[in-house]
Amino acid sequence: MKARAGLSLIATLASLAALAGGAEAGPAPWPELKLTAEYPVEGMPGGNLSGLAWCGDALWSVSDREDDRLYRLLPEAGQLRAEAETFDAPPPPDNGMAWGQRMRTWASGLARGGDLDFEGITCDSAGNRYLVSEARAAVLQVSPAGLASWLNLPDNLLRQARAGGMLVNFNAMFEGIAIDPPGERLWLAAERERRGLLVLHRQGSAWSCTGGCVLLSEGGNEASPPAAGGKSLSRDFSDVAWHAGKLFTLERQGYRICRRKTASAEVERCWSIAAEALTEPRRYPVDYGMAEALWLDEEGAWIGVDNGFHRRADGETRPIVWRFAAPTGGWNAP
Repeated sequence: MKARAGLSLIATLASLAALAGGAEAGPAPWPELKLTAEYPVEGMPGGNLSGLAWCGDALWSVSDREDDRLYRLLPEAGQLRAEAETFDAPPPPDNGMAWGQRMRTWASGLARGGDLDFEGITCDSAGNRYLVSEARAAVLQVSPAGLASWLNLPDNLLRQARAGGMLVNFNAMFEGIAIDPPGERLWLAAERERRGLLVLHRQGSAWSCTGGCVLLSEGGNEASPPAAGGKSLSRDFSDVAWHAGKLFTLERQGYRICRRKTASAEVERCWSIAAEALTEPRRYPVDYGMAEALWLDEEGAWIGVDNGFHRRADGETRPIVWRFAAPTGGWNAP
């Protein structure tokens, strides 16, 4: 009996040590969401759908390869037709990025297109659209009239993020954005290595880090779902959305959506999309997740898939938007 108790204690201590060391864990058995519709997106010549938001009476999207337009997505014969709305973005502000990051960003923009690299879109109740630029670590506001201006973000935003280990690697900067309906609180998602969530508060025409900007900074790897190969991949966020007083994160490598507290980013509950996303016809010839964009409403979730010009197993080469039904009891169920 003493030997068994000793082994149990050793196992418990080993588990705690593994957690403290950031060891990866297998995916939790989260409830699976049900896919109700799938829409190829026609009319985005640059592809690379990287954000979704329901603004007014339509679903809107943005591409990380185009610096001068948004897309209104209109249902048409089993697909979504992208209708462009163009704007003129003024020169972005100096955001304090390191010289090396700026040069790599400049070279990447020349090679692939999309100097600003818009990675997310959200909107407030007044109809303003907000686009987060990964390349410039900045946020562009586009009014309902199509006028574009950069938000006056706090000077210490990047310093706080970097102190938490975020935004230090090329192409691993801001990947998602959310705003509350009044347009008073703004959340930004740092993608990976380390991933995190930051919050800003509006004060007149400027934004501040009230009590600190960093809500969450998290490193380490995790195993992808078994259907995706169970590979060890960096924990990441590919988008963040606000709904009914909560934050919801799209976690690309884990194939899930998680509900989090707005004040602390603490996880409350998660739901998996792996069963639907990893069916054989929907597979891509890559070993990482492709879901890039998230928007929630009472009835369900809109998820955008950035195929990056890869051909899906069923032959589809256009970006995809999925419609998942809300979980039983709704998004805020216990």
